[in-house]
Amino acid sequence: MKETSKHHLHNGSAGAAIAVRLETHASRDEIAEVLSDGTLRVCLKTAASGDKANAPLLDYLAKALGVPAGRMEIVAGSRTGDRLVAILDIDSAELQERILKLAGK
Repeated sequence: MKETSKHHLHNGSAGAAIAVRLETHASRDEIAEVLSDGTLRVCLKTAASGDKANAPLLDYLAKALGVPAGRMEIVAGSRTGDRLVAILDIDSAELQERILKLAGK
């Protein structure tokens, strides 16, 4: 049987994902805590809400975690308080270590 279509496969990038509970209108930008389910509670000073808070969140996480902002993307929940952020080219163990340092644990 003759093949009628070609599939182009691409290598994916390794990375990790973190669940974030975002709170705005805070007195300072910080990773306030790691919740029992592993979700990061992030507080930001920004008055932006919904999807307008996405850019400030990614900017803060990029600086705090030492990851280029271009390697981060909100992949779920972009308009809610709970978001899922994917970070490319970082090992999950390394990411966890950076988060725990920031959360003071």
